[in-house]
Amino acid sequence: MSLLVCSSIGWISHSEGGFFNAIMSFPSNYPNSPPSVKFTSEIWHPNVYPDGRVCISILHPPGEDPNGYELASERWTPVHTVESIVLSIISMLSSPNDESPANVEAAKEWRDRRDDFKKKVSRCVRKSQEML
Repeated sequence: MSLLVCSSIGWISHSEGGFFNAIMSFPSNYPNSPPSVKFTSEIWHPNVYPDGRVCISILHPPGEDPNGYELASERWTPVHTVESIVLSIISMLSSPNDESPANVEAAKEWRDRRDDFKKKVSRCVRKSQEML
């Protein structure tokens, strides 16, 4: 399933006006296992791996977190819908979690060098606008 995430309100004002493409892929045993979401547009965010994979709790397999960072109740359950996933992604984009980052460099910039972070996000937004 293709998604187009439009950022009218984003994790910083510099993300406004961005159009970020993503793919949501469903495993054969869905809904018992979560889909995966991967941005195909360049995006700079603490909770998006450099290859575009989205890292949010509800997309992690059900059960206890082997690393102890998440409660089982925060992870995937079959009651989640495409809508709840998209809403979680929008929330993630609005409120980065730099405590458990997928992109460590983006998280460091978000915390320590906010101006550098904003410049990279602005570059991604401009690039996304050129792709339309």
